[in-house]
Formats: sequence, structure tokens, C-alpha cells
Amino acid sequence: MGKAWTFEDNLNTDEIIPARYNITIDEKELAKNVFCEVKPDYPRLVKAGDVVVGGNNFGCGSSREHAPIAIKGSGAVCVIAASFARIFFRNAINIGLPILECRPAAEEIKEGDEVEVSLDTGVIRNLTSGKSYQANPLPDFVLKIAAAGGMVNFLKQHDIEDLV
Repeated sequence: MGKAWTFEDNLNTDEIIPARYNITIDEKELAKNVFCEVKPDYPRLVKAGDVVVGGNNFGCGSSREHAPIAIKGSGAVCVIAASFARIFFRNAINIGLPILECRPAAEEIKEGDEVEVSLDTGVIRNLTSGKSYQANPLPDFVLKIAAAGGMVNFLKQHDIEDLV
């Protein structure tokens, strides 16, 4: 359970983490500047377990993995959006940042609402309003990638022959 941080439609990767900070892939370093131009207080006020909520086409723009890495490093438990840019969606899975697509939740959750998310069932509960939403749950293999901390860690933990 955590606080909702809301963002508009078409939030691009440069707004998530400006290119000038992409000199590292260390998630804690990137997290110091995540959303710094669109929500300057976020890096200072975000708490582990908070939830990022976006509109349509969340994560559009460049294909850099820095954007989902920065969000993950901030302690956000997941990103909920009406829709995701394809490359952001793939990068988020690769680095182990859980994402849920749920238009009604993205449209109705307000900044500061207390939100609880079940990644395995896809249930999103807005504890402030009392409303619940159903997103498509993440497939088991994606949950395993997220639990491992990303694709690279997942592959290090598993014998490749067991995966084919």
C-alpha cells in the first residue's frame, strides 16, 4: 500500500529522467532525479511502496532503459497507466519494474490517494475512494522476472535449459 503519484498522458522518457542524468544505470542515482522537471518533489517525498499512475502512452519517447530503472530505484511498487508505449513496456519488464494497464484506475485515481496493488491478481484498490479495479494480471513468468530484480538476474538464477 502506498501513495499515488499521478501523471498526464504522453509522459515521455525524458520527462521521467532527463538525458543529462543518464550517465549511470545505478537505480539509486537515477532515482535522485526521476520526474525532476515535471514533479520536482517526487524524488524527495516518494516512499517505498508508492505507486506511479499515468495516462495514455506512458513512457513514450526514447528507448533508454533509464526511465523504468529510475522509477524502480525510487521505491515505487509499480506503474499503473491507461496504456504504455511499447518500448517502455518491454524495458520495464526487462529491468523488473511491474506495470499494470488499467484505464479506469488511471483515470480515477487522484494524486495522494492510498492505493493497494496485487500484482498476481491484477486487483488495484483505491483505499481512499473505496473503489477497486481489475487490470490484466501479470503472467507468472513476468512476476518471476520482477521478483528476481529483472531479466539479467532471472537468467543468472535459472539454468537456461530449464526455461526452454
